[in-house]
Amino acid sequence: MTINIKPCTLEDLRTLQEISYETFKETFEDQNSPENMSAYLERAFNFNQLEKELSHLSSQFFLVYLHHEVAGYLKLNTNDAQSEKMGDESLEIERIYIKKKFQKHGLGKHLLNQALEMATESNKKKIWLGVWEKNENAIAFYKKMGFVQTGSHSFYMGDEEQMDFIMTKTLM
Repeated sequence: MTINIKPCTLEDLRTLQEISYETFKETFEDQNSPENMSAYLERAFNFNQLEKELSHLSSQFFLVYLHHEVAGYLKLNTNDAQSEKMGDESLEIERIYIKKKFQKHGLGKHLLNQALEMATESNKKKIWLGVWEKNENAIAFYKKMGFVQTGSHSFYMGDEEQMDFIMTKTLM
């Protein structure tokens, strides 16, 4: 099995947009109204928004490939790019998304390890993420990887307020 993780650049913007739409819809479409799903996809993954995020100096994106096909991606934030004020000693995993057909191949673990490596190289003391309270598979995965729930915050899917668990792993 050939797995490659590569930094995502502005040249990859269309690919990033396509995989963002596909993976988000696959993961959350069944639990949300079409109107809220559409509103969220347009707000979060429009070309200008993704270009802005890719250009932010405190954010990094990585594409994961399985057998030379884009299978998913990772988005990391530090400093002012974090979606919650967690401080300079923290790194946020904002997104780990894997296409449904590539799930259960260990790609999420590879991306999580990439995030842990980036956090260690940057001398971060903790790594954290927000995960939807109803995403039981993801919660179980993060617990297995040593994350614990340390809080929660609101997440808006269109006009519907949902709850994300904040999960944290201490590194030092």
